[in-house]
Amino acid sequence: MIRVAIVDDQRLLTDGLGRIIGTQPEMEIVGVAHDGESGVRMCQEKKPDVVLMDISMPIMNGVEATRKLRDLLPDTKVLILTVHADDMHVFQGIKAGASGYLLKDCTPEDLSRAIQTVHAGDTIMAPEIARKMVVAFEEAGQEPSAPSLTDRELDVITALARGAGNKQIARRLDISEKTVRNHISNIYKKLHIYDRTQAVLYAIREGLVDPNVMGGG
Repeated sequence: MIRVAIVDDQRLLTDGLGRIIGTQPEMEIVGVAHDGESGVRMCQEKKPDVVLMDISMPIMNGVEATRKLRDLLPDTKVLILTVHADDMHVFQGIKAGASGYLLKDCTPEDLSRAIQTVHAGDTIMAPEIARKMVVAFEEAGQEPSAPSLTDRELDVITALARGAGNKQIARRLDISEKTVRNHISNIYKKLHIYDRTQAVLYAIREGLVDPNVMGGG
């Protein structure tokens, strides 16, 4: 069972999310909180696998709550739900350690798939948000870097950006999982990045994947 917690100040939304997750036989709701501070306390007690986190909340916002959970519960994955693709806190959430971003108007199927994806250790990002982040990179004057990635490393980072896990990549490229991990480590060092979310952004920026067809598949 995937243990899921919800942290959102909109009670109607938390009720709706709870009903959706309640229909999934492999998931269970272990806690609900309506502000970031109580959400952190609840997660410390319940130790969920995945947290659905709102951004704009009273007392403590979702970015700060995500940052605290990363330090207190490093094995807990945070999936941020936001209303707008161009939310100003998207970058901050990524830096704080979020494993993914979804729009609140996503379908129940998208939500279920996203929870499974981040629980497996992968990253997921709504295509609309991915496109906005690329634009933000460009407006900030951050030019794409061009380190010398090998052909195999390009294959690996492209698969990462499309939402594949290590096992999937190993099967797809006919290599061992250990080799996949080694490639990922080398990619991170070359690109000066530290997680899969940043690898996704790099792959989009460099044209390795099309954000219009992304979404965790």
